Amino acid sequence: MRYRIQHHTHYHYQNPVTLQAHTLRLHPRSDATQQVQSFTLAVDPRPIQQAPIIDTDGNHLWRLWFDPIPTESLVITTTTEVATLRTHPFDYLAEPWAVTLPIDYPASVAALLQPYLHPPLAPVISPQAIALAEEINHQVDGNVGFFLTTLTQRIYETCEYTTRSTGHPWPPGMTWSQKLGSCRDFTVLFMDVCRAAGLAARFVSGYEEGDSTVLHRDLHAWAEVYVPGGGWRGFDPTHGLAVADRHIALVASPFPQQTVPVTGTTLEGGRVSSRLDTEVRVALLGD
Repeated sequence: MRYRIQHHTHYHYQNPVTLQAHTLRLHPRSDATQQVQSFTLAVDPRPIQQAPIIDTDGNHLWRLWFDPIPTESLVITTTTEVATLRTHPFDYLAEPWAVTLPIDYPASVAALLQPYLHPPLAPVISPQAIALAEEINHQVDGNVGFFLTTLTQRIYETCEYTTRSTGHPWPPGMTWSQKLGSCRDFTVLFMDVCRAAGLAARFVSGYEEGDSTVLHRDLHAWAEVYVPGGGWRGFDPTHGLAVADRHIALVASPFPQQTVPVTGTTLEGGRVSSRLDTEVRVALLGD
């Protein structure tokens, strides 16, 4: 599938501020599942320097530096055309040693997956996630593929979606206890349950095709799980499905805070409040 995505971000500052360095996570990644065909970035005030960088997870970021001239706003607009390539989410054969839980990873693989299995400084896995992992594991008799699809469906069918435009993801135990959350809350819950079962998981921020009759969209979140033999595979518990060619990934990280689309600091005199307006449009261009 081919998509054109326009993402407009506007920060309004109550009082003039001086912009420090900013990092943008708004450039879709290019890999075996999707290819960026064009990308434009417009920023006002115009940076004195900008550079593309690759972070530790292989994500394509932009780093911006600004003149020390006070401003009352920051406007960032990206326009991207991208082709998604994965038409079948299960087009792989898992390694024989990775078909059944618990997975006994080879030492070299386990070392690489540690940040996604046991992220440093991350909260302890919640008791609710452990209980849910044990319940589903018993239900599917340890089958890894069935575990992932069953967990995706369980969150989708059990929890009610709510819109939360700002704020950190809720703790997984809170989301599961309330049976309520946003896409980022469901994603963090999904990741916690996967890690409780010994599966490496990471948080993905991006876009989805969604309903073509809805003009304005928001960023979406889902999870990717490392399946030996299949690599990183996406699962969207908000919609109850495995990810194929109708999702467009921006960035992925074991830490949700490392996928925030815009981060940076400002210098100002006294306390300054700001308002954030965003607009996302996703248009399908063709197969």
